[in-house]
Amino acid sequence: MAIVYRVNHTISLKEFIQVLESSTLAPRRPMDDPACLQGMLDEANLTITAWQDQHLVGIARCVTDFHYCCYVSDLAVDAQLQGQGVGKKLLDLCVEHTRDTCKIILLASPAANGYYPKIGMHHMDRCWILNPNERPN
Repeated sequence: MAIVYRVNHTISLKEFIQVLESSTLAPRRPMDDPACLQGMLDEANLTITAWQDQHLVGIARCVTDFHYCCYVSDLAVDAQLQGQGVGKKLLDLCVEHTRDTCKIILLASPAANGYYPKIGMHHMDRCWILNPNERPN
C-alpha cells in the first residue's frame, strides 16, 4: 500500500498519540499529559506526516527558522514500517521545505541511534539539556 506524505496537515491528538505509541517514542514523551502533547502539535511550525490508507504512520514534527536550523523534535514511524524508507523520506521532506543553508538537528532515541549514520547524518557529542524541574533560580 502506498505511503502519502503531507506537509503541515492538521492531525488530531489521538492520531499523534497513536503514532507515538506505534513507534519507539512513547516512553520518552509526556503521554500522561494531553495538554502538553496538544501544545507540541500546535506550536510546531513544520510538520511532515506519512499516511497509509488514511492512517497516520509517521511524523516529523519540527521547530525551525527555515534558514539556519530545523530541530526535528519527533521523528516517529510505525514499527511495522520501519526499515522501509519512511523515516528517510520524512527527513528528506524536512530538507526540501527548508533553505539550502538550514541544518537538520535531532536527538536520537536509543532504539534508533544506529539509523542516522546510515542516512548520512553526523554524530555530535555536544548537547545540553535543562530539564523543567531543574530551572535555575
